[in-house]
Amino acid sequence: MTYISADLNTIRDHLKKIDSKSTPLWGIMSPQRMIEHLTDAINLSRGKHDFKLELKEEHVPKAQAFLISDHPLPKNFKATFAPENALIRNNNITEAILEFEKSWKRFIADYTANPEKKSLHPNFGALDFELWKRLHSKHVTHHLAQFGIQCQ
Repeated sequence: MTYISADLNTIRDHLKKIDSKSTPLWGIMSPQRMIEHLTDAINLSRGKHDFKLELKEEHVPKAQAFLISDHPLPKNFKATFAPENALIRNNNITEAILEFEKSWKRFIADYTANPEKKSLHPNFGALDFELWKRLHSKHVTHHLAQFGIQCQ
């Protein structure tokens, strides 16, 4: 499977293709909520949440191997730490994309300043910069496909 490059310009260009009135092919998130959800994931990668590991420690290597694989994220996966029906916090989709951009830039700055940094993902364990970029690439691709946007 082809995943989007973990590059802000590329991701932003794809996010801007989503019509704010689009209906998802699966799930219940609106386009704006989905973008805010992606921002939440960026903030998670920066260590901005206090979640616990939701799988047994011995399952972390297998979970991280999944990240490296070409297997896509499953449709309709329910993450207990990421509710689909969370409240909208931006006034519109354009503001949601701007919020995403700011968080992405902070993500890059955080790991550039501290290359050894690792932050916990509840389903994948402690991830370094490269694994977070891989997860974000898979995650963004997954949600773009949710709204019919393909990554090439």
